[in-house]
Amino acid sequence: MTPLFLACLLAVLPVVSMRSPIFGPQEMSRVEGSSASIKCYYPATSVNRHSRKFWCRQGARGRCTTLISDSFISKDYEGRANITDFPESNMFVVDIGHLTQSDSGLYKCGVGIINQGLFFDVNLEVRPDPGPLNDAEVYIGDLDRTVTINCPFTSANANERKSLCKKLRVNEKEFCVQIVDSIGFVNPDDKDRISLIVQHSQLMFSVVIKQLKLSDAGIYSCKTGEKPKGDIHDVDLQVQQPELLYGDLRGSVTFDCAAGPEMNKVPKFLCRVNNEKTCEVVINSLGKRAKAYEGRILLISKNNGLFSVHITGLRKEDAGSYQCGADSDGEPQRGPVQTWQLFVNEETTFPRSPSVVKGVVGGSVTMLCPYKPKDRNSLKYWCRWDKQTGTCSQLVSNERLVTHKEEYEGRLALYEEPGNGTYTVMLNQLTTQDAGFYWCLTNGDARWWSTVELQIVEGEPDLKVPENTVARVGETLKLPCHSPCKFFSYEKYWCKWSTEGCQALPSQHEDPRKASVTCEQNKQIINLILNPVTKEDEGWYWCGVKEGLRLGETVAVHVEVKEKAKASQDVSQGHAAPGEEVIEPRGRGAENRVVQVPKLWAEEKAVDTGDPAGGSQVSADASSSTQQGGSSTVLVSTLVPLALVLAVGAVAIGVVRARHRRNVDRVSIGSYRTDISMSDFENSRDFGANDNMGATPVTQETSLGGKDEITATTEDTVEIKEPKTAKRSSKEEADMAYGAFLLQANNMATSIQGGHSEA
Repeated sequence: MTPLFLACLLAVLPVVSMRSPIFGPQEMSRVEGSSASIKCYYPATSVNRHSRKFWCRQGARGRCTTLISDSFISKDYEGRANITDFPESNMFVVDIGHLTQSDSGLYKCGVGIINQGLFFDVNLEVRPDPGPLNDAEVYIGDLDRTVTINCPFTSANANERKSLCKKLRVNEKEFCVQIVDSIGFVNPDDKDRISLIVQHSQLMFSVVIKQLKLSDAGIYSCKTGEKPKGDIHDVDLQVQQPELLYGDLRGSVTFDCAAGPEMNKVPKFLCRVNNEKTCEVVINSLGKRAKAYEGRILLISKNNGLFSVHITGLRKEDAGSYQCGADSDGEPQRGPVQTWQLFVNEETTFPRSPSVVKGVVGGSVTMLCPYKPKDRNSLKYWCRWDKQTGTCSQLVSNERLVTHKEEYEGRLALYEEPGNGTYTVMLNQLTTQDAGFYWCLTNGDARWWSTVELQIVEGEPDLKVPENTVARVGETLKLPCHSPCKFFSYEKYWCKWSTEGCQALPSQHEDPRKASVTCEQNKQIINLILNPVTKEDEGWYWCGVKEGLRLGETVAVHVEVKEKAKASQDVSQGHAAPGEEVIEPRGRGAENRVVQVPKLWAEEKAVDTGDPAGGSQVSADASSSTQQGGSSTVLVSTLVPLALVLAVGAVAIGVVRARHRRNVDRVSIGSYRTDISMSDFENSRDFGANDNMGATPVTQETSLGGKDEITATTEDTVEIKEPKTAKRSSKEEADMAYGAFLLQANNMATSIQGGHSEA
């Protein structure tokens, strides 16, 4: 018992728990002799497009007998039925002609094998032909709505019984089934749904039918009194079947509504039928919107009473019955409507994308927008949903310029990347006013439209750049962009923004004379270098990161380009009087150096030329030097002081040498060098050869550590007088002063040359 129960349970559970993705009309009512066209939608998969399509009739025991498929047709359907597949629309259509009452019944429309569960049930009702209508008045009612049938009568029958009956024909016999009358009778199947109201003043009674069903369609007869004097008025009631809408989960659907030219300026609405069979407004042109559809519903009015309603980001709870129309107060009350039946396929292949994106003030967001891959050449654009009006204002597209330029200048760009069904929208310099809903659109398949909500949260931007920068024409500009370690493996880039997008800048080795990019990987810094800056370089620049074709965060900086200041040029190349300062340019990006014009040189020039003022001559020389460029100014200011110092030193040394030349000689013995005064040898004959024959050897040790020997051959030992210690002469002091001067002069020359090398 238990195994059998489990087996039955397992067999039933898949059918109960799984909702079939095949969708179509659940009910269909037709008049005998007419035709029926049944649309069957299936998910857009390769398997479904190539699978068998079928239409079968259910029997008493639940068995479904195939009547027609894409490879078979039964004898009963030969010559009056066919099946056509439309794979590009993900549906197939079953057409059946010459309907009879025997065609009434329960059918299945499906894909694949019958017992796979990929089907939906259709209840087909074929009503008898009422015969000649005899100019019957036609009433058209909408499914699940209310219709009022007006029946006139003559004053002679004002007090007679009024009634409404429905004409039927069975086995070639015609009869009229009573529905309601004026003495309180109501068909048991229609209680609380049908009522009769008599208006004696207008000689008319009205029958009100609520919550219209497809089975309510048919020929009715209004009767007042009995034959042959009674009043009879025939009515043809037609119930509009809902149009079918098939949408994918997370996808988009469009309700195309026609209210009529006379309703062109009347408020439009879309409502949804609830469980109580009342229609609640989802959106209208007066600004009303249901909370469940906030940010993902759009109403677009057109000419001649036409309008469309788009719902994107479809959810499974969006499935149901909808009505659209026009009324003075934007509510579904009196005017005619169109009825729609929406089915949401949960087994969708529609790509997943975040419905909410978060950003921080001053930061950026990147939004991925899906589109049908076959629509890669279509127009792609991005708009912001207006909460007040329910409309969507276009901001940017892949062909048109950015609109709302003042608000979005330097902040917004649309990229075709990564492609293959996805494009990218980037928005930076975020503010709290940017929070809201945005739509990704194309002019291709509207079922791929999507929406995303932007939320502004607390935090700091990841990428850092300097504040808006001012650059000078002809100079070099270097802008660093700092990124955190989490972007270490990402590719960093700079691009220049324009209303047509953000053009990536070439790398440095491609064209070093133009904008280039260099990166310091260890410090996570990427630099933008503009060398030299031109007026065309002014504008917005973005620093960003990306991973392959997937773009990441960005940060923007504005560069303002100004002409080079004329005042600095005049000072660097102008004239200066003796003792005044001149600013010497030291190259782009470095501070200028101040050079003092020496007064001594100016005064000597004044003496040579006979100009007592001296200043005019200096001015003339400076003027001529500026004509040869900044380098001659630097050369003169360096060499002239040095030459003057050398000349003064040489004169001083010459005077000292001439004064002491008579008393000083230089003696060299081997590698030893010393200065000996001639006063130490006043009596040179005392050291003659004859007087020193018996002298002992005398050894003198030099400061270098060597020994020089002088041998005497005198017979007697004679005590040798020690020579006087050599005194430092004036000549030696002059030599030392001269050496110190040379050393100082050399240091001065080296210092001056080092300063110019920096320039």
